[in-house]
Amino acid sequence: MLLIISLVLAFVPLLGIVSILVKGSMTTVDGLFMSLILLAISGVFGLNGLWEFQRLRRRAAAGSTRALAMAGANGAAVVRGRVESVQFFEAHVGHPNKSVVTLSSGSGASRILVLEGDLRNRLPAGKKAELIFRDENGVKTLVSADYA
Repeated sequence: MLLIISLVLAFVPLLGIVSILVKGSMTTVDGLFMSLILLAISGVFGLNGLWEFQRLRRRAAAGSTRALAMAGANGAAVVRGRVESVQFFEAHVGHPNKSVVTLSSGSGASRILVLEGDLRNRLPAGKKAELIFRDENGVKTLVSADYA
């Protein structure tokens, strides 16, 4: 749905540019700047549509069963749940920073994961997520986060 909305909103400003061309006011300063503004708006929505299309294509290609198979083959683990909170802790120099992620499965039980890096912006609280992480030398690293 977001893909369709983005493509429609990318196409509508192009109609404005066509109307500027038809009226013959492209050579005026107003026409020039209006067409540049409309092109920028169209570009933003077009880029958003492209990203949405790529996200849908990746999701369809990967599928949940393929992601589980890949995760098992690479030594990674898959966890699903709603992100309750993400707390960030800075470590001493030479040690990796850590984020403590609390996930709830909906049945009242919560799961706590300690992952490497600052994940506060990558894992917004309140969203359902499928996290794929890998354990490398005793440090868990987030490989992928897919939101439902």
